[in-house]
Amino acid sequence: MNYNLTETQTPTILVVEDDESTGEVLTLAISQETPYHPILAQNGHDALQALQQCKMNLLILDYRLPDITGIELYDRIHTINESKVIPTILMSATNPSEEIAPRNIVLIEKPFELDRLLETINTLLNQEYASI
Repeated sequence: MNYNLTETQTPTILVVEDDESTGEVLTLAISQETPYHPILAQNGHDALQALQQCKMNLLILDYRLPDITGIELYDRIHTINESKVIPTILMSATNPSEEIAPRNIVLIEKPFELDRLLETINTLLNQEYASI
């Protein structure tokens, strides 16, 4: 999959969601309701490929993906040097709190409130840029 990404000043959010309709809702809401640029990947492999092509400012990971869990993907992404500080939201219908506890992940349970998700995105990205 080629994302044809270019480095821009606009913060980029990688949304990793295998459910097509949920992914569309998330990317549409982010692009219309925030100043951020969303990119959708439907599995862990595509997410890792997108990360090689573009610097991401935030990750939104579904917990259950077809090829890997969101936690496993988070761990794999954070072994990449430049990716250690990417803020991450994990979306899950279950509450994998024991897996999340040792990691710097914000959990949003499904079904989610769109306003809460957008607030969380803004909060995490504002923290990232405040620390630069």
